[in-house]
Amino acid sequence: MSVTVWCLSFRQPYAGLVLDGLKTLESRWRPLLAPLENHTLAVHIARRDWEGDEWRAVLRGPLGMNEAQIQALLESGERFGRGVVAGLVDVGVTSLCPASMLEEELQHLERAALLVGLQEKHVTHLSNPRWLKEPLSSRGGRDPWTVEIPTELLP
Repeated sequence: MSVTVWCLSFRQPYAGLVLDGLKTLESRWRPLLAPLENHTLAVHIARRDWEGDEWRAVLRGPLGMNEAQIQALLESGERFGRGVVAGLVDVGVTSLCPASMLEEELQHLERAALLVGLQEKHVTHLSNPRWLKEPLSSRGGRDPWTVEIPTELLP
């Protein structure tokens, strides 16, 4: 028996940071996740890394993490390798981040997204992250697709 859920590829380290509960806000230039509000989304770990290290600056600065803590997070995110469906997350509300907003509010969003420069991006709240019991090999994609997850892999 299996369940069918929508799936989206995330590059590392963001896939692991979503599934470990640190990244609770996903940002995209288009409202990609808006139709999935109140649904469960499978998190696919892409083979490629995110280009840039804004996430590291947010972890070090506003979140106050040291290098050992960051390294432990990176290792946790790699537990299943790449090119796999690794977990599930619940999709919340998507909204457009305005071009101008209070600095304090923007910093709060950047901490949740582990990314800077969110103005004019669509941001989606993510909650209830959970790792599968084992990874499920799958090809990734740019847009959401559906995946069949055997029930014995569900957390």
